Amino acid sequence: MTVLLTGYEPFGEHETNPSERLAARFDGRTIDGEAVIGRVLPVEFDRIEGELLGMIDEVRPDRALSMGLAAGRSAISIERVAINVADAGETPDNDGTRPHDERIDPDGPDAYFATVPVVDCVETLLNAGIPARVSNTAGTHCCNRALYAARHHTDLPSGFVHLPRTPEQAARNGIEGAATSGGVVPPSMDLDRQERAIELLIARIGVS
Repeated sequence: MTVLLTGYEPFGEHETNPSERLAARFDGRTIDGEAVIGRVLPVEFDRIEGELLGMIDEVRPDRALSMGLAAGRSAISIERVAINVADAGETPDNDGTRPHDERIDPDGPDAYFATVPVVDCVETLLNAGIPARVSNTAGTHCCNRALYAARHHTDLPSGFVHLPRTPEQAARNGIEGAATSGGVVPPSMDLDRQERAIELLIARIGVS
């Protein structure tokens, strides 16, 4: 069995992206009999769908798991649903594109549920001592776009995982922010713990 594991390149104010680093760490590994192929998607609304479907066509995986950075979150978030909306909010993509209140596919369903066992995945991580939660929104930026594309165009078991900042990213934010004046430092999780979480998730979805 083969898992396509995708991350994203850095974007916005972020010089690094833990999802990109984890995709590289896992590429070529085998987890509980699951061969993992790691790839990196562009943070560009107009390219995500084509790039992802091209990877699926190349790899021919049995399941797909995508990852992305959710900088304000304190726990691993397993996304339950992708919606048919593209809206960049205040953060344009890496090509400068900034859709507002657009449908991804004018004729497509309003939403798709992830087809990995979302609650079981969260319980697996919590039982391993890793902070995790079910998320009922993947947002409307590029992460949502990837899960919607996987569900809209394929029958693969597909899911999406949002990752917190790393401590290094949080510290950098503190340096650039007001941490020395009593300001808040954003939540974070070290990359090794995030790696362990993805390891457990790959093993869990492999038996679903």
